[in-house]
Amino acid sequence: MTTQKPILEQQQSQMQIRMIKNSGIISNISESPLSRDDKDDEMSRSAVAMFRAKEEEIEKKKMEVRDKVHAHLGRAEEATKRLAEIREELEALTDPMRKEVSMVRKRIDTVIRELKPLGLSCQKKEREYKEALEAFNEKNKEKAQLVSKLVELASESEKLRMKKLEELSKNVETLS
Repeated sequence: MTTQKPILEQQQSQMQIRMIKNSGIISNISESPLSRDDKDDEMSRSAVAMFRAKEEEIEKKKMEVRDKVHAHLGRAEEATKRLAEIREELEALTDPMRKEVSMVRKRIDTVIRELKPLGLSCQKKEREYKEALEAFNEKNKEKAQLVSKLVELASESEKLRMKKLEELSKNVETLS
C-alpha cells in the first residue's frame, strides 16, 4: 500500500498538469504573447494552486480516515458492551440458583461453626455427668454398706441388751 500511494500521487499530479495545459494556462511560446515573467508567475500560481488542492485533498482524506476510525471505535465499543451483556447472561444461565445456593452454603458453614463448640461442650458435660454419676453411685454404695453395718450393729446391740435383760431378769428371779 505504501508503494501505491506515491505512484497514485504522481499520476494525479501529471493529470493536473495536463488539465492546466489543456485549459490554456500553460502553452507554447509561439502561441502566447505573454512575457516570460508572466509565464513564470502563472506557473507559480498554478503550482501553488496544485499544492493547495493536494493539501485540501490530503486533509479531506485525513478527515475520511478519522471518521472511519471513529466509526470503527464506536462499533468496537458497542460490541464490547454487548459481549459484556452476553457474558453476564451466560453466567446467569449457567446457574440460575447460584445466589440461593451460595446463601445456603454460607448458612451451613455458619451452623457448622456454631455446632463445634456446642459439641465440645456437650462432650464435656457428658464426662462431668458420668463422673458425677460414678461418684453418686460410689457414695450410694458406701451409704448402703454403712446402713447394713448400722443394722448389724443395732441388731447386735439389741441382742446384747436382750441378753443383759435376760440375765438381769434371771438375777431378779433368783433373788425373789
